Amino acid sequence: MHINTINRGKTIFLIRHAKSCWDNELADFERPIKKRGQLDANLVSNHLKYSEINPELILCSAAERTKLTAEIFIKNLALTNVNRKYLMALYDFSGESLLRVIESCDNSFGSIMIFGHNYALTNFVNQFGDIHIENVTTSGFVKINFDTNSWENLPKGKTEKIVFPKHLK
Repeated sequence: MHINTINRGKTIFLIRHAKSCWDNELADFERPIKKRGQLDANLVSNHLKYSEINPELILCSAAERTKLTAEIFIKNLALTNVNRKYLMALYDFSGESLLRVIESCDNSFGSIMIFGHNYALTNFVNQFGDIHIENVTTSGFVKINFDTNSWENLPKGKTEKIVFPKHLK
């Protein structure tokens, strides 16, 4: 069940996958995350535990490293009851598919969480947020609020929270 979002605005929580493991012969899509990636994803998600992280829908790239990162955040933020979708369209590096996925979200959702890749995430936060970010790091988290009732034609939003592993070390 979705809450009516009239005059409520929209919120996007963006998370870049954790540091991936290259010590194998796997294809890019199948790469897991490194031990450091697990530690960083746990560090950031545990730091966010007492923040208002309340997505109504979780959208995740179908790549292995994003799924593993999402599992850590979902567990640590107690989001196991939130509906989630794993999408090939979010295995996107330019940001074009990312924007199409966001624009296609049902307007009944007031907040969505997206697990994705660079440079799609960095491009998105710089195009739609109000704080320039040189690079959304691995296990990096960015929250952007939008004063709109529609996911289509998003206006410039307000970057409300940025948490990267290096901020917590």
